[in-house]
Amino acid sequence: MAATKFRPVGIIVLVILLVAMVGGAVVIYRMLTEQAAPPIIPPAVRCQASIDGQTAVLTLEQSRNASIIAGVAAQRGLVPRAVSIALTTAFQESGIRNLNYGDRDSLGLFQQRPSQGWGTPEQVMDPYYSSGKFYEEMVKVDGWQSADIGDVAQEVQRSGFPDAYDKHVTTARMLASSLSGQTPASWSCIVRDPAQANPGRLVEVLTPAYGSTVKTQLTPASGSTAASLRLSASTVEVAWSAAAFAQSWATEVGVTSVKVGGASWTASSDSLSSWVFAAGASDETTVVVVF
Repeated sequence: MAATKFRPVGIIVLVILLVAMVGGAVVIYRMLTEQAAPPIIPPAVRCQASIDGQTAVLTLEQSRNASIIAGVAAQRGLVPRAVSIALTTAFQESGIRNLNYGDRDSLGLFQQRPSQGWGTPEQVMDPYYSSGKFYEEMVKVDGWQSADIGDVAQEVQRSGFPDAYDKHVTTARMLASSLSGQTPASWSCIVRDPAQANPGRLVEVLTPAYGSTVKTQLTPASGSTAASLRLSASTVEVAWSAAAFAQSWATEVGVTSVKVGGASWTASSDSLSSWVFAAGASDETTVVVVF
């Protein structure tokens, strides 16, 4: 019997099939490892950290969640590096979104699994609880204060893609520095179509994050004087962190300005307002939020 001959057309078809299979495998891998990548951000609606000429941008939804993560760290007395680790993890696991779905029974900001002892579904969907639970496990990791951030995140999460955290580290560190108050006056948000002034709502979302590290005093609106919320922080860093928290929630609660000591920020609907510093020393542990 004569040997089988492969016709050129058959070879071309075979090559195309192989390329398609490889391409499909690459697409599937990217979907699995990058599924939690943050969404494309409309330039008109965002919050942004600006440090040494570099920027890190979040949507308003991501900003509110990230501010909770930073606040819970402050309440627990954790250093900004802890926030870097938590944000790195949340970036990869959920895109810093409080997802009500995930792989198997994974839920929430950190895609924690109730079946693996992280808490009830209701608990892991609570960003305050899930952030606290993450930190609770993180501090058990030997050397978390100095070990590679991606490695610490993997030690806590036990992901099937251990190297996937690394791509978020640089952005997470910049955000953590800004949101934790390590780099003052580095956070700003565009406030477009804000809700009605609701200082009570800000107290409601800020208090469980910061706990006793921030004391609140509300002054209701009176005549032509707008309502204001005075925040007394335990440290300068916590004060700047709480200020960033108020900025992150500005659209939802109707914040018009934030002041820390002699520095002030005024909300804008079309640009990222810069902090303005007045001459003279002021108490940088006091934050005044105006609605």
